[in-house]
Amino acid sequence: MPSDQRPLALFLTGPTASGKTALACALREQFPLELISVDSALVYRGMDIGTAKPDADTLARHPHALVDIRDPAQPYSAADFCSDAVAVMQQISAQGRVPLLVGGTGLYFRALQLGLSGLPPADPAIRERLHAEAQRLGWPALHARLARLDPVAARAIGCNDAQRLQRALEVIELTGHPLSAQQHRSGAPFPWRVLKLALLPTERSVLHQRIAQRFDAMLAAGLLDEVRALRARGDLHAELPAIRAVGYRQAWQHLDGLIDAAGMRERGIFATRQLAKRQITWLRSDVGARLLDPDHPQLLASAAEALRLFLGAHGQR
Repeated sequence: MPSDQRPLALFLTGPTASGKTALACALREQFPLELISVDSALVYRGMDIGTAKPDADTLARHPHALVDIRDPAQPYSAADFCSDAVAVMQQISAQGRVPLLVGGTGLYFRALQLGLSGLPPADPAIRERLHAEAQRLGWPALHARLARLDPVAARAIGCNDAQRLQRALEVIELTGHPLSAQQHRSGAPFPWRVLKLALLPTERSVLHQRIAQRFDAMLAAGLLDEVRALRARGDLHAELPAIRAVGYRQAWQHLDGLIDAAGMRERGIFATRQLAKRQITWLRSDVGARLLDPDHPQLLASAAEALRLFLGAHGQR
C-alpha cells in the first residue's frame, strides 16, 4: 500500500481569550511552523483593539498570514478564507515548513477541511424581505424560526448573528433543505494530514473572568476611540460584518446613544461569553481534536509533545 504523501498541517483552536496566540507563537519557536490566522475579525485593517489582534512586536517576530487583508467595508466569507488559506498553505508546505492555522472561527476551519457545497447564490429579494422582518421582529425571532427549521445550524449561529442567520434562512427558502445538510462533501480527502489541538477550559468561570478582564483592558486601551475613527470614515454602517463583530457592535450602539457606557460594557462581556459558549460547543463536537486545558501549567509541554509525535510519525522533525 502506498504511504500517505500529503504534507502536514496543525490546527490550533479554542474559545476566545483562551490563549491560542501565545501558544501558537511558543510552538513556532520550537518547530518549523508558519502561522495562518483563522479569525473572521482579524482580517480587517484598522480593527486592532477590539479584535485582540496580536501587537506589532508579536507580528514582527511571528508573522500571521491573513491578518489585515480586508478593509472593514469589504465583507469576507468562508469561501474567501478557504481560497486564501489554501494558497498560503501550499506556499508554506513548498518551503518544507508546516502551516499552523490558529483561531476561533469554527466555520472557517470546517469549510476548509470539509469543503463548501454548491449552495445557491444570494437572492437579493429574499435577503431584503428577511432583513425587513428582522427590523420588525428582531433577529432573535428569526433565530427561533431557524431553530425550528434547522436546529443543527441554529446551535452554531448566534441569535444576533444577522449575516449567518439571513444566509441560513435564505438557503432553506431557495433549496427546501436545511443548510446544515448541505455543508458537507464527499470525494477527495483534505490535501493535508492534520493534527488538531483544541484549548478547552475545564473551569468556565476562569474563562469568564478572563473575558471580562480583557474587555476592560480593551476599553482602557482605546476601543471607543478606535470605533470613533471607523465611524468618522463615513462609509461604514452597523450592518456590515466587520462592525457586527463582538465589541464593535456594542461600542457602535453606545456611540449612537442607544446604550450607556455601563450597558455597553455589560453587553460586550455577555456577547463575548456567548461567543465562547458557541465555540466550546463546536469544539466538543470535533471528535478528531486533542483537547488541552489552557490553564494547565504543562500546556506548552503537552502541545509540544503531541506535535513532536505527529511530525515524527510522518518523517518530519
